[in-house]
Amino acid sequence: MSILAEVSGNVTAIGYGLAAIGPGIGVGIIFGQGVQAIARQPEAYGLIRQNMLLGFVLTEALALIGLVAPFIFQTI
Repeated sequence: MSILAEVSGNVTAIGYGLAAIGPGIGVGIIFGQGVQAIARQPEAYGLIRQNMLLGFVLTEALALIGLVAPFIFQTI
């Protein structure tokens, strides 16, 4: 008696859901540490905010690459 598991539907959606965990954690760390840094040194608000937003943009770029990659590398 053999039991075969069959995945129906789009497997790339499951892969992207798993891949989105990393950038989600990264964004949380970026903003958490940024708020903590601003609380410690309010006079450096502009520089900290600028670096925080740059880190956010780069982290979100990874998530968008993960969203687009399955469409680019489709197997027919």
